[in-house]
Amino acid sequence: MITNKSDTQTQGAWESYYGPNLGYVQEQYERYVNDPESVDETYRKVFETWGAPPMASAQPAPVSAVSASAPFDPSMLKKGVDAGKLVWNIRAYGHLAADIDPLGIIPKPDTRVLEPEQYGLSQSDLAAFPASLIWDGAPENVKTGWEAIQKLRQTYTGTIAFEFSHVHETEERIWLNRHVESGHFPAPLSETEKVNLLERLIEVEQFEEFLHRTFVGQKRFSIEGNDVLVPMLDELVKSMADDGAEHILMGMAHRGRLNVLAHVLGKPYEKIFSEFHHSPNKKLFPSEGSMGINFGWTGDVKYHLGAKRVLKDGSVVQTRITLANNPSHLEFVNPVVEGFARAAQEDRSKPGYPQQDVNKAATVLIHGDSAFPGEGIVAETLNFNKLPGFQNGGTIHIIANNNIGFTTESRDSRSTHYASDLAKGYEIPIVHVNADDPEACIAAIRLACEYRNKFKKDFLIDLVGYRRYGHNETDDPDTTQPLIYDKVKSHPRVASIYAGLLEKQGLVSKEHNSRLIQGVQNRMKEAYDKIKDQEQEPATSHQQTPAEDRIKAIKTGVPLKKLREINADLLKRPEGFNVYPKLQRILERRETALNDGEKVDWSLAETLAFASIIADGKPIRITGQDAERATFAHRNLVLHDVKNGSTYCPLHELPQAKASFAIHNSPLSEASVLGFEYGYNVYSPETLVIWEAQFGDFANCAQVITDQFISAGRSKWGQKSSLVMLLPHGYEGQGPEHSSARLERFLQLGGEENFTVVNLTSAAQYFHLLRRQAALTESEDARPLIVMSPKSLIRNSRVASSGKELSEGQFKRVLEQEGLGKHPERVERLILCSGKIAVELEEALSKEEGPHDWLHIVRVEQLYPFPEQEIRDIFARYTNAKEILWVQEEPENMGAWRYIEPHLRKLAPQGTPVNYNGRPERSSTASGFQQVHSFEQQQIVSTALNQKSIKHNIALGR
Repeated sequence: MITNKSDTQTQGAWESYYGPNLGYVQEQYERYVNDPESVDETYRKVFETWGAPPMASAQPAPVSAVSASAPFDPSMLKKGVDAGKLVWNIRAYGHLAADIDPLGIIPKPDTRVLEPEQYGLSQSDLAAFPASLIWDGAPENVKTGWEAIQKLRQTYTGTIAFEFSHVHETEERIWLNRHVESGHFPAPLSETEKVNLLERLIEVEQFEEFLHRTFVGQKRFSIEGNDVLVPMLDELVKSMADDGAEHILMGMAHRGRLNVLAHVLGKPYEKIFSEFHHSPNKKLFPSEGSMGINFGWTGDVKYHLGAKRVLKDGSVVQTRITLANNPSHLEFVNPVVEGFARAAQEDRSKPGYPQQDVNKAATVLIHGDSAFPGEGIVAETLNFNKLPGFQNGGTIHIIANNNIGFTTESRDSRSTHYASDLAKGYEIPIVHVNADDPEACIAAIRLACEYRNKFKKDFLIDLVGYRRYGHNETDDPDTTQPLIYDKVKSHPRVASIYAGLLEKQGLVSKEHNSRLIQGVQNRMKEAYDKIKDQEQEPATSHQQTPAEDRIKAIKTGVPLKKLREINADLLKRPEGFNVYPKLQRILERRETALNDGEKVDWSLAETLAFASIIADGKPIRITGQDAERATFAHRNLVLHDVKNGSTYCPLHELPQAKASFAIHNSPLSEASVLGFEYGYNVYSPETLVIWEAQFGDFANCAQVITDQFISAGRSKWGQKSSLVMLLPHGYEGQGPEHSSARLERFLQLGGEENFTVVNLTSAAQYFHLLRRQAALTESEDARPLIVMSPKSLIRNSRVASSGKELSEGQFKRVLEQEGLGKHPERVERLILCSGKIAVELEEALSKEEGPHDWLHIVRVEQLYPFPEQEIRDIFARYTNAKEILWVQEEPENMGAWRYIEPHLRKLAPQGTPVNYNGRPERSSTASGFQQVHSFEQQQIVSTALNQKSIKHNIALGR
């Protein structure tokens, strides 16, 4: 919009600019009038400020008038444009010349783009421009272009540097630039704040010094070199709490963790010192410490442990702070903490999707400079930023950057200039700050909090410091980084640097600082004296007594009348909603599924389980890459109108519902999504949380989450979860990456009843299992549930169940094949199997003529914990059996065989051989050739059902 000006004002303004090339300017002005965005930003500012150029809207002036006007230099317009480019480049690349490296070890980049000479501009050229021409919103005390350039360089190249040019949202980018250019940033700290900051730095430093002196050679992953991280977190907690956050969720790796636990989470010094005092012999364990401080394979090392703290305003809880437990897989805690936050933000007490309030919880993740660009889980987690099912209103990321990873320098650990560059792809604002300037670090945190609260998006701070000691205090870094550590040894600590600054300002004295140091040392010595003579506390374990008896008592049946009412309501649609006709016909078949003589298939059993669970007041959350429809198109819980694309979820309008039902398609990620769902479940244990893999094989990509959190979280940290993993599994000729959910890996991880692993063969079993799992949430018996879920069996009529089986039954760990085993004394072969192969055996039997009283088939529906009593009782009935045969479709070195063989041999009657029937050992899970698959599958089934093969096996001495 052009400001209205008088002709005299306009002419005067242009005359002061020495009259640019009128023809060119007139052309630009005409383009500007038609479309302001079609001209360079510098021209737009010129026209907005000075209005129309002379003669742009009038007839050419007489020659005499032109000659009589003031002389002009046509090159000045170009200089104005170039000055605008210089301003843009200072904003975009000023960080390259910033003073953000305490040790001066980062290679210096080319910063000529920041020099006026690169644009043919001199000081006098810039001084000829008014500051407002090249800097919109320049402070009043900045008059000329030269002063503007100097001020902007000072702003963008100090000890705090900014990268905002990659933020595409114009409003956000302008807000960020104007904030830092306002002249009020960074806002100066008060005298009290400065003194308190110094005191905190002294506490941080002395804590590390005390550990270093007292527990010589023990690993602690010192914070030194990035000491200011603790007061930064103090400021973040204060800011977020003041803005109403009821939960602050934190995740970080080892470095600095003990200091954060002590000073941010308030973990008593005595407790930390006790863990050192009674720790095992450091010489027996590798770098990261593989055994915990407790005896036995339970517990965890002290620098993996999390903590919780409650901040109160009087007697009222203001904010709960949680630091998540974290294994040595440094960044894998990221999605877990993101899941914490989403769970804390959502109200799940009402039907429909949960109601989210992003102001209720805030997240901060502290990363390593090598791990941030190096571990793919970081990118997966950053991708949550705007996704409806996973965003949580913005995370503040801090890279605790010491420019080295173990012994690897940055040139060997990343291909980017900064450790933070990955974040640019997600348009996350980035601030780099020198860890030796505490006040700049506090300013960075305040900016991050303000941005997050305003725009509800992520913000990243690259805290550039160094590492004072080796990787774990038992390592000597001089062997690999001699030049760097020569600098480190002579570099003053940040507390000393800041103390000297405050002494010059007259805020503190050397004597005051000495008293502070002595006071902190005394407090730590007193804490240590309390514990050094104490006996070691008895080792603790989170192992629980067997829960099967309690679990068996859970009633999971739902009255048939209630199921029919729910089913009828699930089939209702809003008036005018147009379901895809083919799908509508499929769904309409469900109308009579609960009638006598009819069957409930897998998908309807699942839907009825979900509906009855939320009708009981238990919230559900399910995610996966295709969770709304399901990979095999069986779920269809989010319907799409074929005419307008609107969506409808029947479970959201269910009259019986008393709790929320959240269903979200997830990004094409396994590790981050599974970690997110685990975190969500841990923080909201009352919720039945389900993650479904597109194919079970893809759970491979989330192996760290499975190994470190799902299978071991309870044993290591006492962290309970009832997460359900649905992993489609079954050999159907689809090749090696669409067959196996790697059942053997979960069975190998089974211990201390840490989770339940099942491979089911009926819709009723699935119905009761889901309801049982929902009933276990929040209880001491809560465990993750690993389901080898079906693919082709979803639509197999032999898997469907009657309504009565849903209303009266319960989950059974073992099923026996109907029609077999009626004459126990005649049974020669006792087959045990699990999952799809059992249904194929049943189908093959149905096609064979003749009696099968020589055979009995047992389906092991729950593989872990092993159903020992049920199988023992079955074996006791078939004492004449000549052979016990385990049948599976997986290769011999996969599936359940290697896990279940010792159990079967232990229970088998004396002298009865236990044999294997399945594919031979393979390096790949399955064949990629349909003909080969079909031949092998048929051979497994025919051999199992061939009575003559018993004698053959015995003859071979199997």
